[in-house]
Amino acid sequence: MAQSPYKRIHFFKGFLTTEQDWNEAERYHVEKRKLHNQAFHAPGIVPGYGDELRTSSRGRGDLSVEVGSGYAIDGQGNDILLREKSIKTINPGDFKLPQTIYIVLRYTEDFSDFIAYKENLDFQGHRRIEEGCKVEFSIVEPDIQHEVELARVYLEKGAKRVSDAREPRNPQPNEIDLRYLRSAGVCGAKLSPTLMLKLDEAIQAQKKILAHLSRVKKILSAQDAMQAVITLEMLTKTAFVDHANIWDLLRTIAELQWDVVDEVEGRLPDLSVRTEFGAFRKNVEFMLGLVRERKRTDEQLDNVITYQKRASDSLDALVDKVRPEAIEVKVMDGAAIAGEAAVSIAGGISMEDLKVRSEEFTATLVVEGKEWRLVDMIDVLDKASEEDHKFAIKGAKDTYRTRQKLRYPDGTLIEDVGIAHEGGYCEFAIKNLTPHQDLVIIRRMDYVHGDFQAEVHVNGERLPKLLECRGDDKRYRWRNWPYVIPAQYINSSSLTVKQVMLTADRDINMFRYWFYQPQPR
Repeated sequence: MAQSPYKRIHFFKGFLTTEQDWNEAERYHVEKRKLHNQAFHAPGIVPGYGDELRTSSRGRGDLSVEVGSGYAIDGQGNDILLREKSIKTINPGDFKLPQTIYIVLRYTEDFSDFIAYKENLDFQGHRRIEEGCKVEFSIVEPDIQHEVELARVYLEKGAKRVSDAREPRNPQPNEIDLRYLRSAGVCGAKLSPTLMLKLDEAIQAQKKILAHLSRVKKILSAQDAMQAVITLEMLTKTAFVDHANIWDLLRTIAELQWDVVDEVEGRLPDLSVRTEFGAFRKNVEFMLGLVRERKRTDEQLDNVITYQKRASDSLDALVDKVRPEAIEVKVMDGAAIAGEAAVSIAGGISMEDLKVRSEEFTATLVVEGKEWRLVDMIDVLDKASEEDHKFAIKGAKDTYRTRQKLRYPDGTLIEDVGIAHEGGYCEFAIKNLTPHQDLVIIRRMDYVHGDFQAEVHVNGERLPKLLECRGDDKRYRWRNWPYVIPAQYINSSSLTVKQVMLTADRDINMFRYWFYQPQPR
C-alpha cells in the first residue's frame, strides 16, 4: 500500500489552527527524523555515547546485572536514550531454566505534564509526550525493529550468580554474552549478529593457518592473504562491513588464497599431494565460485563463510605445534638436551617475531641469523622453580598473583599463571651459562600493561640499556618480551639479575622466563 506523502504545516493570515494541526506538525518532524535514522544509520548501539549501554555483572554474587548509560537506534528509527545506569535482577521463577535470557532495550512513549483548567474542565490534557526506554528480559531472540539487544545469558537451572565472561569470545553458562551486539551510527552495518560472529570465527581460523603457511612453510602468497584477512577484521570492527561491500572483500581474499594454492602446487609438491591440502583447495574453489555470483543474500554469505571455515579447518592438522608436555628439557653442564619434539625453527625469525611467537620455546631457536640454545628457564609461581632460581620480589608497593587465559596475535589461546608488582624490584638467578657470550632473557607478559621502563642490574652492576616496553594490546595480550645482556657482563656460569621498575604507578608482570645463549660452533 502506497504511503501518504509528507506534509509540512503552512501558516497564512487568518489560518485558525487546531490541536490536530499542531500534532500533525510535530508528527511530521518525528517521522522525518525516523526516516533519516532508518536510511543512514544502521540500528544498534551508538558507539562513543555514555557508557555505550555496556552490560556487566555487579560483582555481588547474585543474578543482577548493570546496564550503563548510552544511546541506541531501533529498526524503526526511534532514538533510544538511557540517561542513567539501570540495574536489573533475573528472577529464576519467571523462566523455565535452563534457557537463554536476552537483555533488551525498548523505546517507550508516555503522556506527561497533565493540566486541567478550573475555569473550563473541557480544556484539559497532557502537554507533553515523554520519550523513554525500558531495560527488560526476554526469552525470544530480539527483533531489531522493536528492541535492541544489550546482552544474553544462558542461565542454568539452580544458577546463583551471573558473571562477566572470562573469555569474551567463548562465554560459558551463567556468563554475560556480548558477542551479538549491533553497532549503530554513521558506519553502521545491517548484517545479522549471528553472521558477524561466524565471520569473526572464520577470520581467526584463517589468520592462524595463513600465519603458519607464511612464517613456517615460507609461502609468500600466504603473507598477502593474511594481510587481506587482517584488513577485513579491522573493517568489521568499524561496523562498516555490509552486503554493499562484503562480497568484494571476500572475493579479494578468495583470489589471494587461490594464489596460495597455485604456489603450493608449483613449488611444494610434498604439501600439494596431502589430503588436507586437497580439502583446502576444494573449499577455496567453492568459496571463489560463490563470491563471484554476488547474490547478496544472508544465505549465500552464510555458505561462503562456512566454506572458508572448512578450508581453514582442513589445514589445521598441518600446523606443527610443539606442546609443553611433549618437550623434555634437561640442563646439564650448560647445554640444553631436548627430546625429539624440540627442533630448530628452519629459516629463523626476527626479535619482533619472537615477541608474538605462540609456539612453546624449544631447545634451540634461530633468531636473526644466529642459532641460540636454551640454557635455563623459570616457571613463575612454581615453588621448586622459584626456589631453584632464588626468585623474589622486594620493596614493592603491591604484588598480586594472576591466572590469565589470553591470546597471542595469531589467535592461539594459552592459559598461564604469573605474578606482578608495582614499584620495587624482582631478582632471580640464572644458571648453566657460558661466560663471555650474549644472553637473551625472554619474559612472557600480559601486554595490556605496557608502556614502562625498568633498570636491569647484573651481579649488582646497572646496565646502560633500559628494559623498555612500548605500547600495549588490549585484545591480543600475550607477548614474549626479549632483553639482551651483552657478553661482557657474563663472567661466570651463573649470575644474579635484578629488574628495577622506573615508571610510576605501573606494574610489571611475568609469567615465565626463558634464557638463551648462542649455540657453540
